[in-house]
Amino acid sequence: MRWLKPLAAALLIQAAATLPALAGENLDAIKSAGTIRIGTEGTYSPFTFHNSSNELVGFDVEIGRAVAEKLGVKAEFIEGKWDGLIAGLDAKRYDVVINQVGITEARKQKYAFSEPYIASKAVLIVREGNEDIKSFEDLKGKKSAQSLTSNFGKLAEAAGAELVGTDGFDQSIQLVLTRRADATINDSLSFLDFKKQQPQAPVTVVAEKPDADYSGIILRKGDEDLVAAINKALADIKADGTYKTISDKYFGQDVSK
Repeated sequence: MRWLKPLAAALLIQAAATLPALAGENLDAIKSAGTIRIGTEGTYSPFTFHNSSNELVGFDVEIGRAVAEKLGVKAEFIEGKWDGLIAGLDAKRYDVVINQVGITEARKQKYAFSEPYIASKAVLIVREGNEDIKSFEDLKGKKSAQSLTSNFGKLAEAAGAELVGTDGFDQSIQLVLTRRADATINDSLSFLDFKKQQPQAPVTVVAEKPDADYSGIILRKGDEDLVAAINKALADIKADGTYKTISDKYFGQDVSK
């Protein structure tokens, strides 16, 4: 039947469109253009945000520029809202996303990731001088300031704390500072950023969970050459001290592990 040939051809074209890029294709295109397009929010301090001069700055922005330099190209940042940021990879709006994207099994089913470049842990924060809370177990019967739907809130509840609902990190810290809460379990990176901005604030970390959550540079599957090039760039900026300089600037310490 003659209609089988055009149908078969159409199916082959459709299949080809859904196949991953040929090895090296994306990297070659980036090198040829002289630019790597990076998707980012631009509204998520201290990782990607606009300063008082409206310049795009932040930890992830500087990491992106450093990686681009190692690749021998320039970084072009394309901003978008978080809800559609990763989907922008599918639409090929950009080549990668650098925006504190957590490496999860669900995301790895559809996308490729670089090696982790930043780690965060759940930490227990109290007001300085609090001798009653030195471990997560000590939260039992104490007031813990938490976003009620967050994983941190669930950790505090599991430890037996009485939850005091908040809108997020900043409000949680304020409740601890004003003694309206005894503690908060929160993100280590947020705490480091807060202490960098307000080093005299009388709050301290007394315990941390051993397991870290890692973020990586996320990109479309199908070009292992690009993944390898980005991984090499990340390794290079760690080896030559660039990563430490950026990390110290935003967090006051190495946050890669």
